[in-house]
Amino acid sequence: MLKQQLIAQTAPLANEKNFVFWMDYRVTVLTDRLFRIEKSPERKFRDQATQAIWFRNTPAQQFTLNGDQGHAIIETPVCRLVLYKDRAQCYVEVGDIRRSLNNYGNLLGTYRTLDNCNGDQHSRPWIEGDEPYQIQLGKGVCSKTGVAILEDSDSLTLGADGQVKNEKANGTDEYVFVYGNDYRGAVRALYMLTGRAALLPRFALGNWWSRYHVYTADEYLRVLNQFEDKNIPISVATVDMDWHYSNNVDTEVGISASGKAGAEYVGKPAVNVGWTGYTWNKNLFPDPQGFLDELHARGMKVTLNLHPSDGFRFWEDAYKNMASAMGMDPNTNLQVPFDFSYDRFINAYFDLAHTPHEEMGVDFWWIDWQQPDIEWHDPRPYWQKEVDPIKDKYDPLWALNHYHFYDNATKHVVPMILSRYAGVGSHRYPVGFSGDTEISWKTLAYLPYFTATASNIGYTWWSHDIGGHNFGEKSNELFLRHVQYGVFSPITRLHCTCDDTMTKEPWIYDGAGYVAEEFLRFRHKLVPYLYNANYLNCVDGTALVEPLYYEWKDYVAYNYKEEYRFGSELLVAPVTQKAYPDGYSRVRAWLPQGKWTDIFTGDVYETGEGGKELTLLRGLKSIPVLAKAGAILPLSADQKNEVRNPEKLEVWAYEGTGVYSLYEDGLDDINTAVLFTEFKSEYTEINGTGTQSLIVFAHGDASVIPQNRTLKVCFKSVEDGRVRLFIDGQEMQAIKRLSDCVEVILPFDAAKTYRIEVSYPALTRLQYLQNRAKKVLTEAQGVNANKEYSFRVLAQVNTEEEFAQTIEALPLDMATKLRLKEVL
Repeated sequence: MLKQQLIAQTAPLANEKNFVFWMDYRVTVLTDRLFRIEKSPERKFRDQATQAIWFRNTPAQQFTLNGDQGHAIIETPVCRLVLYKDRAQCYVEVGDIRRSLNNYGNLLGTYRTLDNCNGDQHSRPWIEGDEPYQIQLGKGVCSKTGVAILEDSDSLTLGADGQVKNEKANGTDEYVFVYGNDYRGAVRALYMLTGRAALLPRFALGNWWSRYHVYTADEYLRVLNQFEDKNIPISVATVDMDWHYSNNVDTEVGISASGKAGAEYVGKPAVNVGWTGYTWNKNLFPDPQGFLDELHARGMKVTLNLHPSDGFRFWEDAYKNMASAMGMDPNTNLQVPFDFSYDRFINAYFDLAHTPHEEMGVDFWWIDWQQPDIEWHDPRPYWQKEVDPIKDKYDPLWALNHYHFYDNATKHVVPMILSRYAGVGSHRYPVGFSGDTEISWKTLAYLPYFTATASNIGYTWWSHDIGGHNFGEKSNELFLRHVQYGVFSPITRLHCTCDDTMTKEPWIYDGAGYVAEEFLRFRHKLVPYLYNANYLNCVDGTALVEPLYYEWKDYVAYNYKEEYRFGSELLVAPVTQKAYPDGYSRVRAWLPQGKWTDIFTGDVYETGEGGKELTLLRGLKSIPVLAKAGAILPLSADQKNEVRNPEKLEVWAYEGTGVYSLYEDGLDDINTAVLFTEFKSEYTEINGTGTQSLIVFAHGDASVIPQNRTLKVCFKSVEDGRVRLFIDGQEMQAIKRLSDCVEVILPFDAAKTYRIEVSYPALTRLQYLQNRAKKVLTEAQGVNANKEYSFRVLAQVNTEEEFAQTIEALPLDMATKLRLKEVL
């Protein structure tokens, strides 16, 4: 029995009232728009859980069954499923619309790994004559046709004890999602079947440092000191494979292979250690405990890299105990093979090789499994003759993810791992490691689409090698754009390959590196917003990163694949192409109907029905990140590596009306209490005076936040104005501060209700355009006299139409003209 299975609870048996038997079909009506269709000529149907599907125990559904020997009609209040003996003839009807069950129009899901990918092309440039090929994303549960099919026939069965069995479907096993363009509804239905997305620990949402490099302990700490000196917070310290012995036994372990190695090593002058290892390399880390203690003292969590495929060799500290646990004679020095299909090996693997490191301070593991599926054959390792072999393909990556995650759960309130995607249901085991991508603009351009599309299969926490992993070329601009995207991606993990002349330390990248540093600091500020999105993903199924078509049903939303929603308040259109010679990058974007404010430039865009397609110009210092009208953006102003609930809570409020609920918990301190802080913003305009108000109150357990919390509200759309503060209905003196906007700072008491009002002259659209023109022209390159003349001309126009017409004749370069026209 595997102890990890005690945590992974399933409920796979469906309510018998939801079954329909017809010919060689069994249909389970799971909801009014979700069906399971099993087809078995032997009428052998599967009631156990599978690797993907864990829950089918929905309540009894309302439906009718009609038809004859030729066909059957199952009708729910929403749709009709029509069955024929020939599966290819089956279809779904919603009203008068008929859809075949062929997955046409599927919006796709995700892929196991982007190893060796240049954009969407799998490429191995080190192999002469190797032809690149396009990766094919798997299917998701969202479709343009409104009907998506999830195939589960090849998923192996889980027994009642949770262990994988040598069994798959006897025939076909499919799930039909009839959710139209309610894509969030389809993903929530998937989570109902598979189990919901796991909550990430808060520290995972900060900045990660990682580099494939043979570090010594002192060298690693030196790099962290440089991050500290530059005030760049790091919440996760990653040590790649060279934490353990990885070269050869003679030179690293300090013993002769002669007479020590088992039979598989006879005749070799030295034993290559390779990728797999579990023993600290004392030449590099003479005091592992002290090293881990130092990282924790700095407020960081620690992960170590694993390549477990080679099992256990004789030089490992854990070898003798592992060999004995497997019934082997440890004196033979024979390799203990890796086998994650056998519970005795799995239990020993964790208890003997991993728990000791975790007791020292390793917080979670980076499982770097790069091998394909393994097809097990007899003869099995000799100690396993009592175990029936799994003849079908059993993916060790799935098993590693599954058991590692639940083993971590035995030691942490909020568990996590870092590993590659292993099929449907992998969202239960975050975080996803996308593999070793090529350093290129093509890769950067592909990642936003790849990440957002993964939400269609519920996989919402991809972690990419920010900056790219290998090959390509060093480009300061590309590195910066990659970091800027990474800050607005699920996980910000800097990483690269082991080349001596390659690193992702931002100060190596000249002026672009300074901007990258600013963005990494901003990522740390974003943690309250990110953790709130993390909570919503877990309880509501709403992802941090979603394609545009989840929220907006305009046909054009499907065309902008690199643009995405980032939480409930923001829209991101990352820069993924090189700048023009004029210094500006062009980003083609679509803005849905409404008012949008760029949080970095302050540019305000107003679009009508159907939204607007436009080209955004950005210099190196920003990318388009747009806040909706009435947006509330909670941030942390604390400056430390730890990412706990902030002492200094900073809130950016944008003009408009909106609501936002901030979730905070005490799970960092094993405290299950929670606190919700509610924000309600409202904008009114009377007789030319605009008033932006913000109401703030909390409910829940305030023990989870610092007692001395301060609240700083930044009214980002207001340069100056009259401020009024009400606490529990009583007007109090407000502390107003002017920076790039009006700021109000006050001590925060979770038991009180706050109302803050800022009144200011409401600008007409023309006045806004003229004010913005001053800023654009001040920042623009060019002849100063021409810039000043242009501003004076624009300041004199009387209408928006005249403003737009005047720009073309001004003595300015094309880029500056485009910037002036961008918000029209």
